[in-house]
Amino acid sequence: MSVPSHDALIAEVLAANQRLLEAIAAGDWSTYASLCESDITCFEPEARGELVAGLAFHKFYFDLGKPAAPRHTTMCAPQVHLAGEMAVVCYVRLTQSLDAAGHPQTGRCEETRVWRRTSGQWRHVHFHRSANG
Repeated sequence: MSVPSHDALIAEVLAANQRLLEAIAAGDWSTYASLCESDITCFEPEARGELVAGLAFHKFYFDLGKPAAPRHTTMCAPQVHLAGEMAVVCYVRLTQSLDAAGHPQTGRCEETRVWRRTSGQWRHVHFHRSANG
C-alpha cells in the first residue's frame, strides 16, 4: 500500500474538516460524531474557559434541533501543519445565515483543529475556537 503524498494528506484533512463544518452547520450529529474521537477535547466559548472532554457537551447543542434557516460555512485561508499522523488546521471560519427577519448575516471565528490519521481515516481529536464576532 502506498503512502499518500504530502499534498494528498493536506487535501484529505481539509476535506474532513470541511465535512465536519458542514455537519455542524446542518445540525448533523451522526456525521459530526463519526468524524470525532469519543474523547475529543476543546476550548470554545460555550465552555466558558474550561477544557471540555468527550462528545456529550457537543451533543447537547445538536439535540436542540437543526437550524431553521440554511447556513453556509467557509474556511478562509486554511493553513495545515502535518506532523506524522497528526495535522493541525488553522483558519477563520465564516458562517452565513439569516437573522430572524430573514436578512443575511455573517459570523466569524478563529479556529484551530487537530486531527489524527488512524487506519487511513482522519479523526478529530481537539479544537480551540474563539468567540464569534
